[in-house]
Amino acid sequence: MAVTHLKRQANKKSEGSLAYVKGGLSTFFEAQDALSAIHQKLEADGTEKVEGSMTQKLENVLNRASNTADTLFQEVLGRKDKADSTRNALNVLQRFKFLFNLPLNIERNIQKGDYDVVINDYEKAKSLFGKTEVRVFKKYYAEVETRIEALRKLLLDKLLETPSTLHDQKRYIRYLSDLHSPGDPAWQCIGAQHRWILQLMHSCKEGYVQDVKDTPGLHSPMLDLDNDVRPLVLGHLSQTASLKRGSSFQLGRDDTWRYKTPHRVAFVEKLTKLVLSQLPNFWKLWISYVNGSLFSETAEKSGHIERSKNVRQRQNDFKKMIQEVMHCLVKLIRGALLPLSIPEGGVRQYGGWEVKSELSGQWLTHVIQTIRLTYESLTALEIPNDMLQTIQDLILDLRVHCVMVTLQHTAEEIKRLAEKEDWIVDNEGLTSLPCQFEQCIAHSLQSLKGVLDCKPGEASVFQQPKTQEEVCQLSINIMQIFIYCLEQLSSKPDADVDTTHVSVDVSSPDLFGSIHEDFNLTSEQQLLIVLSNCCYLEHHTFLNIAEHFEKHNFQGIEKITQVSMASLKELDQRLFENYIEMKADPIVGSLEPGIYAGYFDWKDCLPPTGVRNYLKEALVNIIAVHAEVFTISKELVPRVLSKVVEAVSEELSRLMQCVSSFSKNGALQARLEICALRDTVAVHLTPESKSSFKQALEALPQLSSGADKKLLEELLNKFKSTMHLQLTCFQAVSSTMMKT
Repeated sequence: MAVTHLKRQANKKSEGSLAYVKGGLSTFFEAQDALSAIHQKLEADGTEKVEGSMTQKLENVLNRASNTADTLFQEVLGRKDKADSTRNALNVLQRFKFLFNLPLNIERNIQKGDYDVVINDYEKAKSLFGKTEVRVFKKYYAEVETRIEALRKLLLDKLLETPSTLHDQKRYIRYLSDLHSPGDPAWQCIGAQHRWILQLMHSCKEGYVQDVKDTPGLHSPMLDLDNDVRPLVLGHLSQTASLKRGSSFQLGRDDTWRYKTPHRVAFVEKLTKLVLSQLPNFWKLWISYVNGSLFSETAEKSGHIERSKNVRQRQNDFKKMIQEVMHCLVKLIRGALLPLSIPEGGVRQYGGWEVKSELSGQWLTHVIQTIRLTYESLTALEIPNDMLQTIQDLILDLRVHCVMVTLQHTAEEIKRLAEKEDWIVDNEGLTSLPCQFEQCIAHSLQSLKGVLDCKPGEASVFQQPKTQEEVCQLSINIMQIFIYCLEQLSSKPDADVDTTHVSVDVSSPDLFGSIHEDFNLTSEQQLLIVLSNCCYLEHHTFLNIAEHFEKHNFQGIEKITQVSMASLKELDQRLFENYIEMKADPIVGSLEPGIYAGYFDWKDCLPPTGVRNYLKEALVNIIAVHAEVFTISKELVPRVLSKVVEAVSEELSRLMQCVSSFSKNGALQARLEICALRDTVAVHLTPESKSSFKQALEALPQLSSGADKKLLEELLNKFKSTMHLQLTCFQAVSSTMMKT
């Protein structure tokens, strides 16, 4: 509008003057032309040769008139030239106003964020005026370049700003590419993102470590493993194929899982979430950098050769970046969960956790599952396996550690089983202790199932011989701890037994169970109960536990079973000998005083009238042992009584062999008592006791007459008849033994 106005004013001022001047000049030039023609004609005729001729005078007059006209109309002509100059300048402004307005337009569009418009205008100006030699154009184009340089810096700052989205990063890289920004902005962005991820990971660790120091006795906010943790990790898998593989993982809804989360577990959750939220975009940025999709078509064509060189040079650098992130992730987790695996120089950077208690096997199992899902997510990004190998190594070490910790915690639980012994005996003579022991181990191994099972690409927990040996030793330790618990229970003083009765199943046919409702356990009864449990452990529980170990692919099961069985048998034998000693010694010790009571003499005694009382008392004591053992465990009766009979028969044989001589009556009395005892306990005779009875009889003189043999038989029958009720227990056992 301003240019048009100036044009109109210049035209109005010069219109009148120019019309007048044009008329005068026209007449003047016509006269001059006519005069020139006359002058030439006269010269040709030869008539105009004298100085001061008419034509010469007229020419002078006309020249003076021309000078006068110039003087008169100089101002008008000057204004005309000025108007023409203004008109030409305005035409130039109109024609090149794009360039002159461009610096201001660039600033405005930058403020509005219309970077595409700025780039298009810049490309247009560059093609029109990039090589101009016109001073004005060069000046304005320099202003444009100054503002474009500022834009490049602004876009680069925005590109390197963190955090930012992948979309924004790609957009800014494309702008900088279109603006032909020097260097490699895309690679600078990749480097900035790499540093940002590492910074976030270390900041995450420092935050949790500080939280532990500030509140050492507290845990992180409550973690619901069904609602909080799985979305945390699985959310990053939802767009990958690995989601299907990981979705089968089901955590139990047991209430024991719903409590305060340990800081280190919460840290691993947060750290893996952080990596899974940052690394995919970081990897995609690199892929876009490699395939050129970050750059515009124009920039791609112009910089294709240079970019190809950059990609080849950057591949190793980017691989190192990914490996650094993986190493940082692994070392931070190791610092929290496996501090001893961190080199001494890295403890301060990756460790620093001031915790005294070890994580339970359940939490370690959960952490392992979290890291496994993280690995699957990273694999789904098609990150090469060699870059993720450190995570696989970490998972294996955590699995081994989890197995060790779980077995150690199981050993601690086994130690406390002795406190749970209630001494209540079932029909088979067992308490609940063997069953509790087996259940404890079975539950422990079942909790390790997910840890022991190998996911694709994972190695076995028992791959290393050292691990096999350690696990084998821990398993043996668990078995031996329980054996030690049995030994402690067997020697527990009467006053420490927390029970008031020996309870037997109401369906039990034994005659003693109903009469012991208020019967305090003696040390002998405790010993019997432990012996009964030992027997069951040897023939059932230990074999079942070996099957559990085999089911979970434990190594060295044969060694575990052999060592455990040997320890159990050694304890069983020692306890059994203690019990036999407690029960047999009094009976054995009573034989000699009973035989020689009342100054009895084998060389001078009356004819026998029956079995003497000392032997009956010995039998009653044996029956009492039978009753005590039968009340606890029927299966132990033959084993115990056979040993008691061995001890009694051995002592009786010794006593007979010590007699220097027998009278006829003495020999008959001795034979009667030896035969009565032998026949009564016949079902419990062993080769050793049979030999003792044989030696005892051989020490006696042979019966010389049939009358003596008949008397011996009558007295034996009389003894068996009068002692029938007492001897029924031996017959019942005999019948039972025959049935089995």
